[in-house]
Amino acid sequence: MFKKIYYLVVLPLLVSVTSPAFAADAPRADNSMLLVYLFLGFCAVIVVCQLIPAILLVVGMVKGLLGHKGRTAPLPVKIK
Repeated sequence: MFKKIYYLVVLPLLVSVTSPAFAADAPRADNSMLLVYLFLGFCAVIVVCQLIPAILLVVGMVKGLLGHKGRTAPLPVKIK
């Protein structure tokens, strides 16, 4: 009885767990380490931080072009 359970349950489970080890036979092509990924992530953070003010500037320009249809000049400032 134990051999039937071994052949039906334990052996397929063991083979399914060990099969990925045979799939990773070749070394990685890029040879990248953790520091490379951290550097690329830091570069991505810099790019995103520069995009935020650019998007705000474009939104402000669109608001300026589409808004204030009645006035062409800014209102004068009164000095007390």
